[in-house]
Amino acid sequence: MVILIDQYNLPEDIYQVIFATEQQEIVAKMLIKYMWENKGEIGKTEMSVFATQLHEGNMILKEQGKSPLQKEARISYNKRQFYDRILTPMKSMGLIDYDLYKKTYRVSDKFNKLMIRVGLMWLREMEKGKK
Repeated sequence: MVILIDQYNLPEDIYQVIFATEQQEIVAKMLIKYMWENKGEIGKTEMSVFATQLHEGNMILKEQGKSPLQKEARISYNKRQFYDRILTPMKSMGLIDYDLYKKTYRVSDKFNKLMIRVGLMWLREMEKGKK
């Protein structure tokens, strides 16, 4: 996945930086929230259930607002597209880690380490230019 960043107009929300559409942002936020509700780790079956509920339109998003009567919206997202456009990119960027032995997905800090590594790569490139 390619992330194009404008240093002068960087969104406050990390999901807006990473994902192209608002629907992808919402689904990714829901996934991470679901994982944190389960101590940051879910099994392969739980991930499949999450994707199926999204596919069937059974996921409900409660909008945060000042009103005591919060609006609820049903979210629907194609299961195959969930794996292709949400989960796989999140795994490849290091936001989510998959343990092959335990067959679990967990929220990971590898994305942060990757961004530090990218920054160091740029510093090395700058040093080459100075020589």
